[in-house]
Amino acid sequence: MSSADEEVTLFEPGDFDFLGRVEYSAAEPLPEYSRGREILSRLSKNKGAAVAFCCIVLITALAVIGPMVSGYRYDQQLTGRDNMAPRIQGVERLGLFDGVETIKTSRGLNVVNKYEKLEGGENVYHWFGTDVLGRDLFTRTWTGTRISLFIALVAVLIDMLFGMGYGLVSGYFGGKVDMCMQRFVEVLNGIPNLIIVTLLIIVLKPGLTSIILALMMTGWIGMSRVARAQMIKLKEQEFVLAARTLGAGHFFLIFREVLPNIFAQLLVMSMFSIPNAIFSEAFLAFIGIGIPVPLASLGSLIADSFKSLTTHPYMIFFPVTVLAALMLSFNLLADGLRDALDPKMKGQ
Repeated sequence: MSSADEEVTLFEPGDFDFLGRVEYSAAEPLPEYSRGREILSRLSKNKGAAVAFCCIVLITALAVIGPMVSGYRYDQQLTGRDNMAPRIQGVERLGLFDGVETIKTSRGLNVVNKYEKLEGGENVYHWFGTDVLGRDLFTRTWTGTRISLFIALVAVLIDMLFGMGYGLVSGYFGGKVDMCMQRFVEVLNGIPNLIIVTLLIIVLKPGLTSIILALMMTGWIGMSRVARAQMIKLKEQEFVLAARTLGAGHFFLIFREVLPNIFAQLLVMSMFSIPNAIFSEAFLAFIGIGIPVPLASLGSLIADSFKSLTTHPYMIFFPVTVLAALMLSFNLLADGLRDALDPKMKGQ
């Protein structure tokens, strides 16, 4: 069919009606969200991480102000106040934490309230009770929590400063440098941590210095391996090659090009290392090679209270509860932070 045979439709001026000018309003701009606000929004929606964060803040606040409001020193031995059950103002009227303790003896159960036998005992309160030497357990528990939180801070600093740097340098240079550095890590990792700590305590006195040195010797190995793997994956990417072509040096490429892209993974890794560091300190204190007396830590409190577990179980209840809550909270917060930083990792 030719174009001449096609029917052509012609429009007349009266075929259309003018409806008037239509005004279009500009669309409202979408709110701008920074990377930090987006991460905080995701983290706040994770109920487990939010509760864990509140728990960590509460424990930290009690560790700071607890020993100051108790009215007792952590090393103060009160004559005649040994093995006293917990007693809290106001709550005692409800029949809870009223200083009454049921002790199992060979003749049966014996209900004891040492506050009644104490001169002026109606005005004496020990919220967590006292130990076998008459020391206030509330003060000693939160003093020990300070030690655990300090160990957690040291573990993060060691991971982020030493472990991260070691792994980034090893993965970036590769070749013989990487081989030598990784063989050193394998030899160091092959030595049990307990042996290293024991040797340090033989040379040094038991205390925070020995524990920190032990963490510095082996606590960074996991972080260094993660940092090395991430560096190997990213060092041949286009943005790194472009920066190298423009004349960027090794230091700039490692810490300005690669590190910002993997910092989220390293931060999550350091958060997961905190419970391990806290448990290591508690374990060393429990077996007697940790914090020296009279300074208290959660591990030493658990070790001392374990001897009175059958007769005075309240002594071990509070340190164990604080230690478990602290470790569980850091694990939940690290898990929530991982999901917030990388939503694709959720559920894996």
